[in-house]
Amino acid sequence: MAEGTSRSSATSIDEYIAEFPTETQKVLEEVRSLVRSLAPDSTETIAYAIPTFDLNGTHLVHFAGFARHIGFYPTPSGIEAFKGELKPYKYAKGSVQFPLDEPLPTDLIRRMVEFRVEEVSR
Repeated sequence: MAEGTSRSSATSIDEYIAEFPTETQKVLEEVRSLVRSLAPDSTETIAYAIPTFDLNGTHLVHFAGFARHIGFYPTPSGIEAFKGELKPYKYAKGSVQFPLDEPLPTDLIRRMVEFRVEEVSR
Protein backbone atom coordinates (compact mmCIF):
# COMPACT_ATOMS: atom_id res chain seq x y z
CA MET A 1 0.00 0.00 0.00
CA ALA A 2 2.80 2.44 0.83
CA GLU A 3 3.63 2.97 -2.82
CA GLY A 4 0.14 4.29 -3.46
CA THR A 5 -0.53 1.55 -5.99
CA SER A 6 -3.48 -0.06 -4.23
CA ARG A 7 -6.30 0.97 -1.96
CA SER A 8 -5.85 0.43 1.73
CA SER A 9 -8.17 -2.01 3.47
CA ALA A 10 -7.47 -0.47 6.87
CA THR A 11 -10.49 -0.04 9.14
CA SER A 12 -8.87 2.52 11.46
CA ILE A 13 -6.43 5.39 11.14
CA ASP A 14 -3.93 3.45 13.27
CA GLU A 15 -4.07 0.52 10.83
CA TYR A 16 -3.77 2.87 7.86
CA ILE A 17 -0.70 4.67 9.21
CA ALA A 18 0.97 1.35 10.13
CA GLU A 19 1.03 0.43 6.41
CA PHE A 20 3.69 3.06 5.66
CA PRO A 21 7.46 3.35 6.18
CA THR A 22 8.50 4.83 9.54
CA GLU A 23 9.34 8.30 8.18
CA THR A 24 5.99 8.58 6.41
CA GLN A 25 4.21 7.34 9.55
CA LYS A 26 5.74 10.23 11.50
CA VAL A 27 4.38 12.79 9.03
CA LEU A 28 0.94 11.15 8.93
CA GLU A 29 0.83 11.15 12.75
CA GLU A 30 1.83 14.83 12.74
CA VAL A 31 -1.11 15.67 10.44
CA ARG A 32 -3.45 13.52 12.56
CA SER A 33 -2.34 15.16 15.83
CA LEU A 34 -2.67 18.63 14.36
CA VAL A 35 -6.21 18.02 13.11
CA ARG A 36 -7.24 16.36 16.36
CA SER A 37 -5.90 19.32 18.40
CA LEU A 38 -7.82 21.82 16.25
CA ALA A 39 -11.04 19.83 16.04
CA PRO A 40 -11.29 18.00 19.39
CA ASP A 41 -15.00 17.29 18.86
CA SER A 42 -14.38 15.57 15.53
CA THR A 43 -14.41 11.81 15.08
CA GLU A 44 -11.80 9.74 13.29
CA THR A 45 -12.92 7.34 10.60
CA ILE A 46 -11.88 5.87 7.28
CA ALA A 47 -13.77 7.21 4.25
CA TYR A 48 -12.80 6.67 0.62
CA ALA A 49 -10.14 4.27 2.03
CA ILE A 50 -8.22 7.15 3.68
CA PRO A 51 -8.09 8.75 7.15
CA THR A 52 -10.96 11.18 7.65
CA PHE A 53 -12.11 13.52 10.38
CA ASP A 54 -15.87 14.13 10.63
CA LEU A 55 -17.51 17.01 12.46
CA ASN A 56 -21.22 17.70 12.82
CA GLY A 57 -22.03 14.84 10.43
CA THR A 58 -19.79 16.25 7.70
CA HIS A 59 -16.36 15.25 6.40
CA LEU A 60 -14.04 17.91 7.78
CA VAL A 61 -10.75 16.88 6.15
CA HIS A 62 -9.08 13.75 4.80
CA PHE A 63 -5.40 12.93 4.50
CA ALA A 64 -3.41 10.14 2.86
CA GLY A 65 0.09 8.83 2.46
CA PHE A 66 1.88 8.22 -0.82
CA ALA A 67 5.41 7.28 -1.83
CA ARG A 68 6.61 10.88 -2.19
CA HIS A 69 3.95 13.08 -0.64
CA ILE A 70 1.13 13.44 1.84
CA GLY A 71 -2.25 14.18 0.30
CA PHE A 72 -4.41 16.62 2.25
CA TYR A 73 -8.07 17.04 1.32
CA PRO A 74 -9.81 20.04 2.92
CA THR A 75 -12.68 19.93 0.37
CA PRO A 76 -12.94 22.30 -2.61
CA SER A 77 -13.89 25.25 -0.37
CA GLY A 78 -10.76 24.72 1.73
CA ILE A 79 -8.58 24.71 -1.37
CA GLU A 80 -10.29 27.77 -2.84
CA ALA A 81 -9.86 29.79 0.37
CA PHE A 82 -6.09 29.20 0.42
CA LYS A 83 -5.36 29.03 -3.31
CA GLY A 84 -2.76 31.80 -3.16
CA GLU A 85 -0.77 30.05 -0.46
CA LEU A 86 -0.95 26.70 -2.25
CA LYS A 87 0.99 27.89 -5.31
CA PRO A 88 4.26 26.16 -4.22
CA TYR A 89 2.40 22.82 -4.12
CA LYS A 90 0.63 20.60 -6.60
CA TYR A 91 -3.08 21.03 -5.92
CA ALA A 92 -6.45 20.37 -7.51
CA LYS A 93 -10.10 21.16 -6.80
CA GLY A 94 -10.20 19.47 -3.38
CA SER A 95 -6.66 18.29 -2.69
CA VAL A 96 -3.08 19.38 -2.16
CA GLN A 97 0.17 17.40 -2.15
CA PHE A 98 2.81 18.14 0.48
CA PRO A 99 6.13 16.55 -0.58
CA LEU A 100 7.70 14.24 2.00
CA ASP A 101 11.15 15.69 1.31
CA GLU A 102 10.06 19.18 2.46
CA PRO A 103 9.00 20.41 5.91
CA LEU A 104 5.29 19.94 6.54
CA PRO A 105 3.56 23.37 6.31
CA THR A 106 1.86 22.99 9.69
CA ASP A 107 0.77 26.62 9.91
CA LEU A 108 -1.01 26.38 6.56
CA ILE A 109 -2.61 23.06 7.49
CA ARG A 110 -3.70 24.55 10.83
CA ARG A 111 -5.40 27.49 9.14
CA MET A 112 -7.09 25.22 6.59
CA VAL A 113 -8.46 23.01 9.36
CA GLU A 114 -9.65 26.05 11.33
CA PHE A 115 -11.39 27.31 8.19
CA ARG A 116 -13.14 23.96 7.73
CA VAL A 117 -14.15 23.75 11.43
CA GLU A 118 -15.74 27.18 11.15
CA GLU A 119 -17.40 26.24 7.86
CA VAL A 120 -19.05 23.07 9.17
CA SER A 121 -20.01 24.65 12.49
CA ARG A 122 -22.29 27.29 10.95
